[in-house]
Amino acid sequence: METMSRSTGIAAVRASIAAACRDAGRDPATVTLVAVSKTFDAAAIEPVIAAGQRVFGENRVQEAKAKWPPLAARHAGLELHLVGSLQSNKAKEAVALFDAIHSVDRPSLAEALAKEIARQGRQPLLFAEINTGAEPQKAGVLPQAADGFLAACRDRYGVVISGLMCIPPADEAPAPHFALTGQIAKRNGLKLLSMGMSADFQTAIAFGATHVRVGTAIFGTRRDAAL
Repeated sequence: METMSRSTGIAAVRASIAAACRDAGRDPATVTLVAVSKTFDAAAIEPVIAAGQRVFGENRVQEAKAKWPPLAARHAGLELHLVGSLQSNKAKEAVALFDAIHSVDRPSLAEALAKEIARQGRQPLLFAEINTGAEPQKAGVLPQAADGFLAACRDRYGVVISGLMCIPPADEAPAPHFALTGQIAKRNGLKLLSMGMSADFQTAIAFGATHVRVGTAIFGTRRDAAL
């Protein structure tokens, strides 16, 4: 039953992405679906892989390290994205394991990632996280500090930032936050936007999201069901 519901869930999400792209005059191929599998085990992930999904998101390095290498050994072409916060002391493991990191948000992390990228010769796709709502409990660079942070990543740390990520405040309309993130990206010449979760990815697509992070709509509810 769960296998069927997850297959149905991912089909419905793909259809919604296609519809949102049509409404926005965009090609669905320009939107990458990141299926957020945090807290779900390999048995729950296998049906989603069987349905053709290849890009997945995890919140924690240790959880991903435990379950993804065996999955990757069984299935070719899987791509793993870190969508949760990253501690600087986990940079080594993150660079080795992930194909993209969506949560670069402070100088110490940028420096640690630059060091590991150079040492390992691996270049994961990097997104800077923007705290568009200036929420004290959330990670992310404040919007007014974003230009300076991106310049420092480029000029001081030699880190290639390819895009921006945001998580709008839960109690506010997401559209202004997506628009603000897009404005920051545009003036800094960044092409990628990681925006939109299960409840608002259609809106994010209308504002130019290139990566949508969807968990609950595919895998079902979890204890920390935000994605």
